[in-house]
Amino acid sequence: MRTVAVTGATGFIASHTIALLLEAGYAVRGTVRSLARPEAHAFLTGLPGAAERLRLVEADLLKPQSFDAAVAGCDTVLHMASPYVMTVADPQRDLVDPAVQGTLSVLGACARTPSVSRVVLTSSMAAVTDEPESAVLLTEANWNTRSSLTRNPYYFSKAEAERAAWAFVETEKPGFDLVAINPFIVIGPSLTPQLNTSNAILADLLKGTYPGIIDLTWGMVDVRDVALAHLRAAETPAAAGRYLCAGDTITMREVVGLLRGLNVPGGRLPSLGLDNPVGSLLVRLLSYTQPQGVGSYLRSHIGRAPRYDTAKIQRDLGLSFRDIRGSIVDTVADMTRWGHVGR
Repeated sequence: MRTVAVTGATGFIASHTIALLLEAGYAVRGTVRSLARPEAHAFLTGLPGAAERLRLVEADLLKPQSFDAAVAGCDTVLHMASPYVMTVADPQRDLVDPAVQGTLSVLGACARTPSVSRVVLTSSMAAVTDEPESAVLLTEANWNTRSSLTRNPYYFSKAEAERAAWAFVETEKPGFDLVAINPFIVIGPSLTPQLNTSNAILADLLKGTYPGIIDLTWGMVDVRDVALAHLRAAETPAAAGRYLCAGDTITMREVVGLLRGLNVPGGRLPSLGLDNPVGSLLVRLLSYTQPQGVGSYLRSHIGRAPRYDTAKIQRDLGLSFRDIRGSIVDTVADMTRWGHVGR
C-alpha cells in the first residue's frame, strides 16, 4: 500500500484530494496545525476509508523540521498548504513567509526522506500571470513577474513559492521529482462548513456586496477536477513540470445571469451595469478606497480576459474539465446547504 502525505489537509482542495486518495486505496498522512480539537477534523476522519488509512499529524509551515514525521515512509507528497487571502496586515509575514518558507520546509523534509520519489506542488495561475492580456495565450512557460508586496501580494506569494520550489530542485538535486499544478479560481462543493475565498466570490454576488456588474472575466475550475489533477500527477510516472489547470472563462455578467436564474432566496444580485468604459473608469477610481489586495486586483484585472492553453494537462494527465456553469450551480446548492446563502 502506497502512502501519500498531504499538507494542509483541512483545505478546500486538499480535503477533496484526500477523499479521492482514500477512495483509490492509498494510505494518507495529512498535516494539520493542531490536533487539540479533534472535532475540527471530523469531516476528514469521517471519510470512507479514513478510520483504516488516514492519520493526521501536526506540522507548521514556519517550523522547518515539523514536516519530517509527516513525510516519513511516504512515497509521494502533495504540498497543498499555503495561505489564500487577498488582503492582509503584513504581506511578507502573512503571505510570503508561510508560502515560501513552508514550501522549502516541506521540500527539505522530502529530501531527507529516501522513500519520497515525487512531490506535487499546488501552485496557482497567480504564479503564471497577475494581469492577463487577451492577446497573450498563457502556457506553462509563462511566469508572473509583475506582482510584489504592494501589488497583488497573494499573487506574489504564489509566484515566489513556486520559484523557490524549482530552484530547490535545481540546486539540491534531491531524490524526488517535482510536478506543479497551477489552477485558476477553484470553486465547487465543500466538504467543510467553512466558506473558502473562491466560493465567496459567488456568495458576495448573491449578498449584494458588489455595487454593480463589473468588467471582470474569471478563469474557473471545479475543485473536483483540481483534486483529480493532483491524483493523476501523483500516479503518472511521465508527469513533469507545470500544468495549467483551468476550465472555462466566464464574465461577471454571465455569472450574474446564471445566478439570477437560480432564484436563490434573499439574493441581492447587482443590476447596475459597470462593465463599460465609463463604469470601468469609475471602478478604477474606487479601487483606491478598497483594501490593498482588493484594490490592486481590480486595477490589474478590470477589462482583461485571460486566455490559456490546457492541452498539456489534458494530454499528459488525461484530464477533462467540467462545464463551469454546472459547477456554479453545484456550488450555490452547496453554499445553500451550509447556510452561507439563501437566507
